[in-house]
Amino acid sequence: MDADRAAWERRSVVRVVPPVQPRKLAKVPFVELADGRLQGVVSSGSDIERVYVSSIAAGTHAVSCSTNNNRPCGGLYGNACKHIHAMAGEAVLQYGIDRVARYLRVEVPEGGDLMGCLHGSPERTPAAVVFSRFLRHLAYLEVPDSTEPLAELHWFPATGAVR
Repeated sequence: MDADRAAWERRSVVRVVPPVQPRKLAKVPFVELADGRLQGVVSSGSDIERVYVSSIAAGTHAVSCSTNNNRPCGGLYGNACKHIHAMAGEAVLQYGIDRVARYLRVEVPEGGDLMGCLHGSPERTPAAVVFSRFLRHLAYLEVPDSTEPLAELHWFPATGAVR
């Protein structure tokens, strides 16, 4: 193990992977590849107080979209709504089309469109977990810069800890 990696493992912070391309956070403030889905939070175009939690399942490509209080999206009729399209577009900017396609287990031809290659049907998934992670993400943005451990993350065992 080289010295640089060993030093990185001892820090209480992790390296932030920069987005593949710059993205605007106003429309899609949160997007992640987690829990076997591409999922994110998308701002409403008509109501500043409403957000949608959208997702695409890896493998089946089932799509889900609902408000943060689990009301179904009115635009989800048999195919992906505009919120899912916006989330997928921002995910490609954040992670790159190759990584997103690999995660979703879909073949996207060179120069192809990710959404054009997905053919999943609507399937309701709970929005609470994704929305909760988004709120936690926002809370971390307000924490002042520091190299000291965060109390709530301190319970993670150190690398090589004896059990």
